[in-house]
This record gives sequence, C-alpha cells and structure tokens, in this order.
Amino acid sequence: MSTKVWVLGNGQLGAMLAHAGKPLALDVRPIDIMVPTDEKLPLAADDIITAEREQWPESALSLQLSTHANFINGPVFGRLADRFTQKSLLDELKVATAPWEPVDDKSDETTLHSRYGDRVLLKRRTGGYDGRGQHWLKQAEDSKIPADWRNLAIAEQAINFDEEVSLVGARGQDGKCYFYPLTLNLHQDGILMASIAPLSRLAPLQTQAEEMLSTIMHGLNYVGVMAMECFRLGDKLLVNELAPRVHNSGHWTQAGCHIDQFQLHLRALCNLPLHRPQVNFQCVMVNLIGIDKDDRWLSLPNAELFWYNKEVRPGRKVGHLNLSVHNRVHLADSINQLKLWMPQQYQAPLDWIMAEFFNA
Repeated sequence: MSTKVWVLGNGQLGAMLAHAGKPLALDVRPIDIMVPTDEKLPLAADDIITAEREQWPESALSLQLSTHANFINGPVFGRLADRFTQKSLLDELKVATAPWEPVDDKSDETTLHSRYGDRVLLKRRTGGYDGRGQHWLKQAEDSKIPADWRNLAIAEQAINFDEEVSLVGARGQDGKCYFYPLTLNLHQDGILMASIAPLSRLAPLQTQAEEMLSTIMHGLNYVGVMAMECFRLGDKLLVNELAPRVHNSGHWTQAGCHIDQFQLHLRALCNLPLHRPQVNFQCVMVNLIGIDKDDRWLSLPNAELFWYNKEVRPGRKVGHLNLSVHNRVHLADSINQLKLWMPQQYQAPLDWIMAEFFNA
C-alpha cells in the first residue's frame, strides 16, 4: 500500500503536492478544512500530516489532522504564523532581520520614530500576507497607530533594500539540508509578481543564505521544505518572512529542476532519499493575479501553464506561468507576446524581467 499524506488545506499548493506525489507512489490527499462537517477522516496511525498554510480555522477536520501523532512540524506552524514569535525566534537564533518591537498599549508614534526613523512599518501579528495587514507610520504625515492594532501588531524599521530574494530549502529527518539556488523576486503592491532563478550574480550570496536557513531549520528541528524571503542590502541579507511550507517563489522549480519543491517536501516528510536538486536550466515564473485564463499563453514554446481553477477575483492568485530560458531570444519573444496579451499591471513586471536579462 502507498503511504498516505494528508494536507491541511486544498488550495493550489495542496493540489500541486498531490500531483507531485503520484510519481513517488504517494497517496497525497488535500483536505478542505473550511467546510463544516462532523465526518471523520479514516486516518491510520502511520499516515503523515502536513499543511499548505500557516493558519487554519478550528473545525472537526482540522483538529483531527493537527492533533495526529504524525503531524510533521506541528508546533512550528503557529510559531511562524505569528510575526512576534517568528521575529523572536530569529533574534534568539541570531539570524539577521529588520529591527522591530511589539506594538502594545504603551507604544507611541514619537518613540517609534526616534528608534526606527521617519517611516515605520506596522504588521499584524497574524495573517496579512500579499500586502494586507500592513500600516505605515510616516512622520511627515503624522500617521497614527490604529487603536485596534495594539497588542496585535509589531513595528519594523523600514528597510531601503536593493532587491528581494528568497531561498527554498529542505531538511531531512536525518538533519541534512538541501537547497535550491537563490531566487530573485519582484513584488507589486505586496504581491509576488515574478521570480527568476538561478542568477549567477546572486551566487556569492548563496552560502550566506544557506547558513541562515540551516540555522532556522535546525533550531526548529524542522523536516520538509521551508522558504526564507530576504532583503538584499549590498552583500548582506536580512530575513523578511519565513514560510514553513512550499512557497510561491519556488514554483520555478517545477520547470527548472529535476526535483521540484513539492516532490522534495514529500520526500523529506516520508523519509525518502534526498539530494541537492539538479538545475536543468534557468527559469522565469510569472504569477497570474486576478486575470482570466488566456489560451494564447499555451502557444509560447517555452511556457508551462499552471492554472488553479479558482474563481477570478482582483488580487487573487489564480495560476502561474513558468518560462524556460533555453536561450534569450526565445525568452524575449515570449515576454514581448505577454506584454501584448496581459493587462497594464503586468507591463512593469515584464519590463523588469527583460531588464534583468538584457540590461544587466
């Protein structure tokens, strides 16, 4: 019988985990934990549980899954879902991150500006991904701390970073770690729009990034794939966010590597052999945000479409395109076609991709 892996959540990450499990003869079952039900899942003692998200509503199904003895990394999800405990962990492990402090009843704008400068970013402790749950305190505008954010947020120093990068890695049950190359990311309105990997100019930062993520995964006794989003300031990295799961910025591995992040995660969870993924070629990932499916994308000879079959809404991730960079001519042709086919909010990200390859 094949090993069963149950996934808390059945969004696109769960679906891609299920797809990745098939070649490994793993029975991966994403579970919709949002639908109220009194039914019980037929969990066996040796089944394995993982999650596609850091937080979930309490329900009969989520309780059954999250209290199972084989819920891998169970204590980690809540710890990293709360920015207070996530940042506290980074400080405890001496991993560089932006200076910060909790926002409580005693916090005031004058003190925060004196400590962190004229721009201070408030972040809700939980939730608030993709640009939500953030509030800027700008001294020039006399911005105020929202009353209902006290004791529910942290304050961070604004970082004037050069660019945003991420590292996706995995730790096995034997404690050994394996990493993909650093990925260059572009965010727009707080949402990831595009990623490029690998890039030779980021290679000098690879060892530093691997040491940081190794420290975090060892500190948590973590098993599986974890993503670390960072700000690059010159030749130094600062951790911005951690995700204890497969991650949007690792989607390029589906086209560019012989083991993608989803299969690597499952291998680690199920104690299957692990090794450093082989990069077959450079890849560009374009997130599809709030736009309708366009079958013309399939005409691009170097494109792979992953459509999540979700209702299209503004700001919602509904799919992604992986563009294989076999040569720059094909990439330029594909980007120029996408510029004609995609709406205005994609013009700047597509120009960013072109600039990285042709103006570097």
